[in-house]
Amino acid sequence: MTQSKFRVLLLLITPVSFLSAMFFYNLLENGLHPLKHDPEVSQRNINILLWHWPFDRSYSLAGDKCLAMYNISRCFLTDNTSAFSTADVVVFHHQEISRGVSSLPLHLHRPASQRWVWMSLEPPVNNINLAQFNGIFNWTMSYRRDADISIPYGQTIQGADERSFQAAPNRSCLVSWVVSRYQAHQARSRVYKSLKKYIPVEVYGRFTKKLLSDKNLLPTIAKCLFYLSFENSEVKDYISEKLWRNAFQAGAIPVVLGPSRATYEALAPPQSFIHVADYKSTADLAAYLKHVAQDRQIHDRYFQWHHTHSIKTYTDWRERLCQICVKYPSLPANRVYQDLESWVNS
Repeated sequence: MTQSKFRVLLLLITPVSFLSAMFFYNLLENGLHPLKHDPEVSQRNINILLWHWPFDRSYSLAGDKCLAMYNISRCFLTDNTSAFSTADVVVFHHQEISRGVSSLPLHLHRPASQRWVWMSLEPPVNNINLAQFNGIFNWTMSYRRDADISIPYGQTIQGADERSFQAAPNRSCLVSWVVSRYQAHQARSRVYKSLKKYIPVEVYGRFTKKLLSDKNLLPTIAKCLFYLSFENSEVKDYISEKLWRNAFQAGAIPVVLGPSRATYEALAPPQSFIHVADYKSTADLAAYLKHVAQDRQIHDRYFQWHHTHSIKTYTDWRERLCQICVKYPSLPANRVYQDLESWVNS
């Protein structure tokens, strides 16, 4: 090979070798991590428009709420519908759009990059008229763990916060239940009617016309050893404030009826509840509750989780909306729910 040809070959090889070296260097620098979403997404502001407040209960959105209240930066909330054209995300609460209280802005030009979110914290039985929304929404926002943005009623957190728990010193009742929308055909109603044959159950709410104010709710439940955390639907992942607030925050042992035991074990603090499905009959369940009430050692086992775990409840819609920004960089950009009804009922 002549010297001139060697120089030409060297010039061709050198850039390739340099680029290869740089490629492997970058891999090493980044710890061989797979490619991630565009980092610029997390570096820019995300504007979220709430089209209509759930159940017409509004909160102030003045200022930078996500940062000030939840330490989530570059996340801005508005309920001003005139900001539609500049919103990155528009959130629609199902109860209003399904009943005609609010309408989808299908007549407006929808920016190509704008994503629409279907939001509901209700079980499937309460989410009516879903078929009309097929092929419209990009993301789901629900209590379900498989939702694009999961917003549970409550959450178990590693680490004790024993200062927030003080069991009532004097328990004057065995079991209590707060229920307003009592329907005889529901499983919870059937269990209650059978259970009260064996043990007394103090019942509050519109059903018995013994209403409790927000101020008196937890102190009243706290007087009882057990609380019936009975959901109105036994469906996937649906565990509402009946467990997180009514039972746990009141310091009562929850007797749960809802999704499977495995679901409660995955979401609730360890050994913190009694599941109705574990008993062959309500007579057996009642007998066990009496036994726990009489055996201090067994009773105390249901409170051991306070030494290792704590709970957090979610009640403010603003906190839920701010969670969109946390999830935003990893959400699928091209998803469309062509059959929203099937997903909700799955």
